Amino acid sequence: MFKGFKDFLLRGNVVDLAVAVVIGTAFVAIITAFTNGIINPILAVFGNREDLGLGFRLVADKPATFVQVGPIITAAINFVIIAAVLYFVLVLPALRAKKRFGTLPDTKLSDSEVLIEIRDLLADGQRSAGGRHEF
Repeated sequence: MFKGFKDFLLRGNVVDLAVAVVIGTAFVAIITAFTNGIINPILAVFGNREDLGLGFRLVADKPATFVQVGPIITAAINFVIIAAVLYFVLVLPALRAKKRFGTLPDTKLSDSEVLIEIRDLLADGQRSAGGRHEF
């Protein structure tokens, strides 16, 4: 039971996925710091003086009704930056490497070609066994 679990954990896909999650989490922290430190202050320029950030109030006299648009824009910018970096740093090089070093695609054989290969394999086996087959 533990051997199967160990084999599962040590398969390439699980280890690669674990590394990707850790790197992705660290990268999200970097992008979040970037947007909080640079993008949010730029968006705050477009907000009112008494309000924090970009947005609007639903009711003029109630500060609790302030709808923040800035965090939505920040989340969208985070997503675009992360997607772009992942694509250009991970996906595109992996596709190029696969194209350059990958195996050739399997060619589909016709039924007659498969039968010919089977016949040839049987003929080779018959020659190596001295022509004797017992069925």
